[in-house]
Amino acid sequence: MGLVALLLAVFVLLWFLPARWAMPWLQARLNGVQLQDVSGLLWDGKAGSVVTPKGENLGALQWQLSRAALLGDNRLHVELHGPRLDFAGSMSGRQATEATWTDVQMRVDLDVLGKGPMVLGGWPRGTLRATAARIELRGGWPWSLDTQVQWQAAELRTAALGPLAMGDLQADLHAVNGVIEGHLQDDGHGPLRVDGRLQLSPLARRFNAVAAPRGPHPELQSWLTAFGTTDADGVTHINYSGGLAAAIRGEKR
Repeated sequence: MGLVALLLAVFVLLWFLPARWAMPWLQARLNGVQLQDVSGLLWDGKAGSVVTPKGENLGALQWQLSRAALLGDNRLHVELHGPRLDFAGSMSGRQATEATWTDVQMRVDLDVLGKGPMVLGGWPRGTLRATAARIELRGGWPWSLDTQVQWQAAELRTAALGPLAMGDLQADLHAVNGVIEGHLQDDGHGPLRVDGRLQLSPLARRFNAVAAPRGPHPELQSWLTAFGTTDADGVTHINYSGGLAAAIRGEKR
């Protein structure tokens, strides 16, 4: 009877475990990110602020974790809302790298990235928005997905050419069996005209596109020439391939 009572007490404690009691265990798994002003239960909790290792407050966090996690079946719904970042989505799976996310919505002010990382020779700025009905991860890589991405007020801040405004860009991305394919284009009104196709996998990357400034933008034209051949009409033809598969093909040649 004593053992039964002990097991019952442990079960009740876990069932109603306050979120703040679990913080030492959680903090060790957040790579330096701090949850502050934590309230509620481990299974249905809130954090008044999520602070990065650099001390930036990303916003307020809410989560609901199924108690089936006690049996290894993790079902998590999370929402993070702040001035620079919004994220909402539901995850199921036994571990983060082998999980399925559903109903994902994200908004990121790219100023949150600071001075890194560099993309296409500059630091990206603007607002990145993404929506996805379902993303299946295997080994941390999207094995299947169907998502729409928008880069609003897109800008690259380069050291040599200064800020390069590109307008609004959008991409539709789809993945089957770990191969991501997508169509990238502009909205038809911004400084950059681009229409391209991309393909990504753990072994290869490919991007084919035609791009040109819309109107007189000499600095944008100069930036584009680094990525392909520019014809007499000022249109740059980009044909890029890379990754392990491309390197193996190059060695065979």
